[in-house]
Amino acid sequence: MGLFTLNPTGRQPIYEQLYQSVVKMAALGVFVENDQLPSVRSVAQELGVNVNTVQKAYQMLERDGVIISYPGKGSFIAPGDTAIQRRQKTAREALLIAAQEAAECGLSEEEIVDCAREGAKQKKTGHGV
Repeated sequence: MGLFTLNPTGRQPIYEQLYQSVVKMAALGVFVENDQLPSVRSVAQELGVNVNTVQKAYQMLERDGVIISYPGKGSFIAPGDTAIQRRQKTAREALLIAAQEAAECGLSEEEIVDCAREGAKQKKTGHGV
């Protein structure tokens, strides 16, 4: 089945990977407002991880306003653009870090901006790196 794709050997904890996966899918419209997420138990079984790991991800998603949980009913994608805003914030932070690292390596501000523009153009045209 594979609704969520995780990297068990990655450096990022599984609960954070699951969190990011749900945020990404909501931002991309795979999950839309009021869609019900699979139960914590079914996700844990599907991924072969501890129920507490999935529960932690769902708690973080609820804390950040991405989902709403109703006892006995399940967890649902929250109304509004929270997932998109969260993804944009993450992208801005990653871009800032990448720009700082590029500057530390000796790239000029103009080269960094040009690279960011090129990346944005590739996204629009669908020609990724």
